[in-house]
Amino acid sequence: MAAPGEPATDRAAAATDRAATGRAAEDRPIRCCVLWFPEWPVTAWAWAEGGSTDDPVAVVEAHHVVSCSAAAHADGVRRGQRRREAQACCPTLRVVSADADRDHRLFAPLVDRLEQVSPGVQVIRAGLVALRMRGPARYYGGEQPAVAALLAAMAAAGVAAVQAGIADGMFTAEQAAYDPEPIRIVPPGQAADFLASLPVNRLGDAELAGLLPRLGVRRLGEFAALDVRMVRDRFGERGARLHALAGGRDPRAVQPRIPPVDLTRTVEFSPPLELIDQVAFAVRGTAEEFVAGLAGHHLVCTELRVELTAEEGEHADRVWGHPGAFDPAAVVDRVRWQVQAAAGGRIGSRLVRVRLEPVAVDDSAHHAPGLLGTGPDERVHHALSRVQAMLGAGGVVTAVIGGGRRLADRQVFVPWGDRVVPTLPPDRPWPGHLPAPLPATVFEDPRGMAVLAADGSGVGVDGRGALSAPPAVLIDAGRRRSITAWAGPWPLDEHPWDPARRRRAHRFQMVDDTRTAWLLLCDDDGQWWAEGRYD
Repeated sequence: MAAPGEPATDRAAAATDRAATGRAAEDRPIRCCVLWFPEWPVTAWAWAEGGSTDDPVAVVEAHHVVSCSAAAHADGVRRGQRRREAQACCPTLRVVSADADRDHRLFAPLVDRLEQVSPGVQVIRAGLVALRMRGPARYYGGEQPAVAALLAAMAAAGVAAVQAGIADGMFTAEQAAYDPEPIRIVPPGQAADFLASLPVNRLGDAELAGLLPRLGVRRLGEFAALDVRMVRDRFGERGARLHALAGGRDPRAVQPRIPPVDLTRTVEFSPPLELIDQVAFAVRGTAEEFVAGLAGHHLVCTELRVELTAEEGEHADRVWGHPGAFDPAAVVDRVRWQVQAAAGGRIGSRLVRVRLEPVAVDDSAHHAPGLLGTGPDERVHHALSRVQAMLGAGGVVTAVIGGGRRLADRQVFVPWGDRVVPTLPPDRPWPGHLPAPLPATVFEDPRGMAVLAADGSGVGVDGRGALSAPPAVLIDAGRRRSITAWAGPWPLDEHPWDPARRRRAHRFQMVDDTRTAWLLLCDDDGQWWAEGRYD
């Protein structure tokens, strides 16, 4: 109802103003704080490898610098430079490869530390986080004290060089964090004024960063002054979104991360244990809790990391795979095998701790028994797993094809259940390797043979790859066989750059009168060897 004596037109105007004010408050970007850890890839490398950030270091990905230390920057190294250009600027530069997993793994504890000061942290990328400022500012008595508490937490964690930016919206706060000042606070409503003098490449769009300066638009303020309809017609919705960011209108909200569930389990031994059977018995209950904890989240473990710690400080860890999913018995078996392998080698004292960590998990629904039973594959798996439990990890192996030139190098045996990671990757170019089809039988140690010409003289290959005579007779373990067909030679030259390791040979395929096909090698000394047999 209207207040007595208040004109109806005034009441309507006041209601309209209040509604407009409410809509403006809803449309205004929320106050955000962005913390930037300068050159985090270099810091992560130094923590992981024990290096120093005071040395000239550059992290390189795809032959371009993605991060560099302050010493390297002082010598002229810049992000985006080619590797050779960076090395030319700084001859003492240490070049390391980029590793996103390493960056995120070492950054995660810092995020946990930040969430102890203020929850609701969004990880934009490793080394850059954002959080809402409304709650922390109320709790700590203002934005300045709140960001000071965050920086103090990082300093206590060993990271002092952290820069903070506070502004309306995540984009403006991120640009404020890049300011030379350690803490840059943009007052509410002044985001557009702060962004106006920044170059257009701050938008992070390569196309606009190259095109707008050619059109005479070099600053974000100049881009924000353009008609949004013209920008949308030329660049689409992507351009309209970047136009809004340039004007300080960032509709994005901070999306706090969901803290990961701690699925690891640790068992402490007091007093320390020495016998393998004692360790296996003591860890059984922890293995059951480990599997039950995963099942409570509808997960199963397919790759497991077992970490052993001894009383003298020795440490041994390994990642174990499983063709299906780990059950408590399989977890105990892996612990037993690892203790047995580490005893007397990497570990020389009694065990005090065993830690179980799931490296890879899967939805438990993918491993549930089918309606008509488990099928032959599951029965084979159980049978092989039982045999492996009796014989040990290397008692049951599967064969896979790896990389290399010789067949013995390409034949790789992997323990049952482990992930296939050949030492020599098969997807790389291997000049001189044998294409498919490969022999069914591969001799682990080459089998000595003799190849003779029709007149009984030995057959050899000269430096130009020419045969001394056509092969006619094959001698295998004293048995003479006539050669009915042959093909070759195909040269095989390994490690030509290293005289001590260089091996040269020529390959042949030969068929004898028993219709047996052989893969033969003739080395520089004229000695013949059988690599394999086509069965």
